[in-house]
Amino acid sequence: MFARLFAQSGLSLDRLRALVEVGAAGSIARAAAGDVVKQSQYSRQIKELEDFFGTTLIEREGKGIRFTNNGRELARISRFLLLGLSNFQRGCLGEEHTYRIGAGAAFIQTFLLPLLAGSQHTEARLAYAVEALADDLIEQRLHELTLDFGVVTTSALTRPLQTKKLLSWNLRLFVPKILQPTAKKALRAFYERRLPFVLATEAPRVIFDALSDYRPALICNNFLEARSALLDQGMACFLPDYLELGSRARDFFVLAVSPRRKPKAHGTATNAAQPSRSVLQRISYSLAWNPRLLRLNAQAERRRDFLLSCVSA
Repeated sequence: MFARLFAQSGLSLDRLRALVEVGAAGSIARAAAGDVVKQSQYSRQIKELEDFFGTTLIEREGKGIRFTNNGRELARISRFLLLGLSNFQRGCLGEEHTYRIGAGAAFIQTFLLPLLAGSQHTEARLAYAVEALADDLIEQRLHELTLDFGVVTTSALTRPLQTKKLLSWNLRLFVPKILQPTAKKALRAFYERRLPFVLATEAPRVIFDALSDYRPALICNNFLEARSALLDQGMACFLPDYLELGSRARDFFVLAVSPRRKPKAHGTATNAAQPSRSVLQRISYSLAWNPRLLRLNAQAERRRDFLLSCVSA
């Protein structure tokens, strides 16, 4: 069955591992951690794979590399193979398995950490590692199988990734009462673009599109940083309604806004701002995974179902 595959030298698990590690690092130098001898070894091993398969696998790009289409496909196959062997080895040795979950920082702090740290959910030989990641990076790493699960704000992921809705939330504008005396005046100041506010890159892309006519005074990495700007610096900001403000909640107006477009300079009968088609509607978190993971690890389906049952609305 595999006679042709092993009829010549040049294919080995070590060479396939080199391809996967170089691709994950983005360059041969980074994969080798500056070790000149290892850099030479990685370069040689990838060249031997290219000779074996008769195709180019990587291309130079500045100081790094990028996969060709064939290189990307071989790296995917290799990663799947190596992960399967690694899971099999851990099972035979009875070692602990760590499930890697990527999500936004606010979701991790509000939902994942309390859930995963609870003693009632701990199990022997089972651990979790969480990473604060943007949706696009979560999608990429699910494809690469360097994440087991991801929590994203979109269900439109590329195949073969699958998603299932967890819970929904609203994005609200929190305005310190020291900035505006009433909620009505705060809303007017926002629509007239006189209200400085903070926006977090953790917000879904649709939010940035809806607010394209509005210029944030500050852009933060995540909702937790935006909340700090609200509480510590007294700046208005957009936050999900599930984030708690504790005893400080009474100090802020919480507004639901529908962004409006600026009026045209000429040819309009009124100078009033026009309602936008992009309205800040209810947003959903979805659990995402690669079905190939379930084939690699028989216990992964149980972990998926556990997350779905504990974090669903």
